[in-house]
Amino acid sequence: MTAVREGLPEGRYGRSADARADRKLKIIGSVLGVALLGVIAWCGISYIAGQDLSGRVITWDAVSDHAVKVHLEVVKDADAKGVCTLRSQAEDGSEVGRKDVTVDQRAGQVDTEVTLRTTKRATNAVLVGCTAAGKG
Repeated sequence: MTAVREGLPEGRYGRSADARADRKLKIIGSVLGVALLGVIAWCGISYIAGQDLSGRVITWDAVSDHAVKVHLEVVKDADAKGVCTLRSQAEDGSEVGRKDVTVDQRAGQVDTEVTLRTTKRATNAVLVGCTAAGKG
């Protein structure tokens, strides 16, 4: 007589140890994923909320060998004041002009045209950055 070993009936005694471990790993992975997304969202919101002034160059035009006209748009709190720095470069990459533009109008969005004097013909005009008054 040969002994035949019979296994336990499927699904009768709950999950196997492997199935329980897989379930725990899935739960831990899901919790860590949600936590990571929360941290990323919090960092993004705090970064955006921390910017008192943000600006961008809409258009620029080298009107002569010694001047660039720049259309600058700044978004800010209506009461915020600050300074935006513009820079212009020549074809070889050297800086040919730089100007600090004071933004103190009492509006949420400020559109202004600025003439940036240059030492030679400029091939671009870029916004270096904006800083709120009283911040370094």
